[in-house]
Amino acid sequence: MAIASIIKYEGDNSTFVWKHPCEDFNKYSQLIVHESQEALFMMNGQALDLFGPGRYTLNTQNIPLVGSMVKVATDGEDPFHCEVYFINKTVQMALKWGTDSKVRYIDPDTGVPLELGASGSMNMQVSDSRKLLVKLVGTMQGISWSAEPVEFTKSILSSFRPMISTVVKTNLTTTIKALEFDILEVDEHLAEIGEVLHNKMRSSFEDYGLTIPEFYLSTVVLPEEDPNFRRIRELHTISLQTRTIKAESQVRQARAFAEADVTAAQRKAELERQTTQTEVAKREAERTVIGAQAEAEAAKLSGFAEAQVMQAKGYTQKDVIQAEVQKAFAEGMGNMGSGGGSGGGSTMSDIIGLGVGLQAAGAMSGQVGNIFAGFTGNQQQSAQATVKCQKCGADLPEGSKFCLQCGEKYTPSTAGETVVCPSCGKTVPQGKFCLECGYSFVKVCPNCGKDIPSGSKFCLECGTKID
Repeated sequence: MAIASIIKYEGDNSTFVWKHPCEDFNKYSQLIVHESQEALFMMNGQALDLFGPGRYTLNTQNIPLVGSMVKVATDGEDPFHCEVYFINKTVQMALKWGTDSKVRYIDPDTGVPLELGASGSMNMQVSDSRKLLVKLVGTMQGISWSAEPVEFTKSILSSFRPMISTVVKTNLTTTIKALEFDILEVDEHLAEIGEVLHNKMRSSFEDYGLTIPEFYLSTVVLPEEDPNFRRIRELHTISLQTRTIKAESQVRQARAFAEADVTAAQRKAELERQTTQTEVAKREAERTVIGAQAEAEAAKLSGFAEAQVMQAKGYTQKDVIQAEVQKAFAEGMGNMGSGGGSGGGSTMSDIIGLGVGLQAAGAMSGQVGNIFAGFTGNQQQSAQATVKCQKCGADLPEGSKFCLQCGEKYTPSTAGETVVCPSCGKTVPQGKFCLECGYSFVKVCPNCGKDIPSGSKFCLECGTKID
């Protein structure tokens, strides 16, 4: 029996589990474990000490479980009689798998039975070396990854092929139905179906100390030669065309609705614009009306204020008009006779015509008629009672409200004023009667009832002719 001094892995990367050919080791033998490897000492079918990457000298301190069993078996001797297994912990890529037979699938739309198959690949890695050796390896020389081992009695894929096929066939059809995939479009959903199968597969391998980092469903084999499947494909084509026509109709309808919405939005925007313009015009009109009302109110208030001022001064607009007329008449009087010739008679006729026209117009006809009375041949005019203008001192007929020369308003005052009585020729204080002979200086207008100076032929207020 050879005594090995160096214990190390001598296989290749395709080896899954490798058993060292020697079983007896002397004390201080060297154990070498490479990266991505683990070494497990087994004796009598029991998994004892487990070593990770590194170099180890075999003694009772380093391998206490193996050492204690060896001492018991050899009555205190030190040789190590045990088995050493090297476990490859690298991820083994692209391990092929496939179903060993077809699985029946009932199409949910037609109720037609179909036969399906599946195949793919997966990646595998050891997650628990102790559990793997106890449950899978036993006393075998080793296990390879490949499906057809050259020197090992068993491969990992051949060990798990029945379990893989069972899990796939059990969950393939139920997954397609649960996810509501069309059987003719199943190739578009291989990733989703493979994810479900991966989750179902993972728990089965974990019981053996293995893990599956990735699981791929590459193909779902469809029964292309089955007449029922061809009929389903024809129905699918018709349904697809119908859906296409329906989709196009929906697109056209949606486009029409969108265009209608755009048109309605444009109309609404135009209506809002017109409404806005109408509101702006309305506001402008309201502002114009308000401005006009404000101007009218201001003019009204100004008129009221002017009227109040005139009232406070003791005369009205009628007085202003009368003053203007009298002033214009006085200016006209100053210009009479300037035409030359025998203009005495012509001037008199003009004045009389002017007085008659004013009398007919009813504007200050009383005063003008009274003024013109002396020019019509009435001899009493020269003896009519007169008063003095308080501003310019001109003679004014008694009862005048404005001066015919300067237009100043005349305010009657009896204190210190005198008149010449036309009856007796005496100068007496101003009043309604002569203090010498009792002659009445005033008369009453039969039309308006106002007092008029004696001898006047027209009422100074209303212009009524006095007989």
